[in-house]
Amino acid sequence: MTSALPRFPPFPIRGVRVLHQKQNCAPHFAAIEVDFEPAAEGFTFEVALEGPVDYEPSSDLPRFFAAAAAGMEEQLSSPEHAMVVATRVVLRRARADMFGSHDLAFRIAGFLAAREALARAQ
Repeated sequence: MTSALPRFPPFPIRGVRVLHQKQNCAPHFAAIEVDFEPAAEGFTFEVALEGPVDYEPSSDLPRFFAAAAAGMEEQLSSPEHAMVVATRVVLRRARADMFGSHDLAFRIAGFLAAREALARAQ
């Protein structure tokens, strides 16, 4: 008899904050706060910002948010976790910087946010 894989998250995990900042000749900056909520199945991501994001050009923000979602999904889907991903992630806050924000910085921030949520679920 095999046991069913655990589902993630087992309960709502709110207020996961990540600041990814690297200062060198190729700086990184991304700050996000997300909630992980149980869902019926799969991975869904939505943006429900609780305030404005002061960044120009603002047309870059959807791409940054998509990169954060991709980083979260990548981390959660890793076979090492041996779980069923059934989560709805809600982006509540974000900060970006003109000199260090880019897709990779937000992808890493998303990866780190998922890692933090996994730790909180233990």
